[in-house]
Amino acid sequence: MKAKRRKFTAAFKAQVAIESIKERDSLADLAKRYEVHPNMISKWKQVFIERSSEIFETAPPEENFEAEREKLFAKIGRLEVERDWLKKISKMAGL
Repeated sequence: MKAKRRKFTAAFKAQVAIESIKERDSLADLAKRYEVHPNMISKWKQVFIERSSEIFETAPPEENFEAEREKLFAKIGRLEVERDWLKKISKMAGL
């Protein structure tokens, strides 16, 4: 009977790769702790290091959530007023 193939999340891979980069424990110890083959840890570490520059190439997410939220609520309010006004006008026009 075939064993089921395990799938790991990106967060798990990143955590293991970072632990590997820190080099506080040997690869064998990490493999035992996370129940992953040492070759997989080495591969994840290599990919992590190669693609780490992508983090700094992209712009950080907008952290002004509260201002954006207030702006959206104001727009919703304005649209509701416009909708109510259009309903009133359409009733007056007999539509």
